[in-house]
Amino acid sequence: MYSLKDQVAIITGGARGIGKGICEVFCKAGATVALWDVLDSGIETTNKISSDGGSIFFQKVDVTETQSVSNAVEEIISKFGKIDILINNAGVIRDRSFLKMSPEEWNTVININLNSLYITSKAVLPHMREAGYGRIISASSINGSQGAFGQVNYAATKAGVSGFTRALCKEVGRFGVTVNAVAPGFIKSLMSDSMPEEIIKAGIAQIPVGRIGTPQDMGHCYLFLASKEAGFVSGITLHANGGAMPM
Repeated sequence: MYSLKDQVAIITGGARGIGKGICEVFCKAGATVALWDVLDSGIETTNKISSDGGSIFFQKVDVTETQSVSNAVEEIISKFGKIDILINNAGVIRDRSFLKMSPEEWNTVININLNSLYITSKAVLPHMREAGYGRIISASSINGSQGAFGQVNYAATKAGVSGFTRALCKEVGRFGVTVNAVAPGFIKSLMSDSMPEEIIKAGIAQIPVGRIGTPQDMGHCYLFLASKEAGFVSGITLHANGGAMPM
């Protein structure tokens, strides 16, 4: 396993799902993790990982609010003096066919899934630049490349994440900061667990490795990109989908 010993990482949307998986993997790799979420269940996740030996703490942060993010960053810098890794994982879905999609459903997804990257990265980058080192990794999706019915808002944000990644890496590479994204495919989650069994089976049938992905699978993708060994990898979107490549 790649080592993140003595590194400080922020993981947004870490209370559950893929975010929780990233927290678990990063803590096992030796990182000190700041779990950011608006959900109070982040406390339960933090307590569970701590009880297993992980170095992790919870900050209730709204990644769409500049002051909320700034306050949390200041607290981390005051305590640890640095931020090595930023994982922009927080995200939501508000699925509906386009002609029925409300302005609120559009704006909520845009704000949380895309605008938050501007807010969080803007707050963290000055500290990474000063340190001469950093890793920024954001959550894209297979549907950012191939689209999906009822996900015009979601697909637009995830395509935007990849564009954000390709552009920002060109600005900050000279500061020792890499910028990448991970695009998951069909991953086990609360949402997938609620799907009819026949839908799950049909989805798995499209995956060459023959199984659904797990949050831990995604955690290890993030771990590689966050590692010092991945210092020459920047500007990519790593598609992690078991071979079910986007069109």
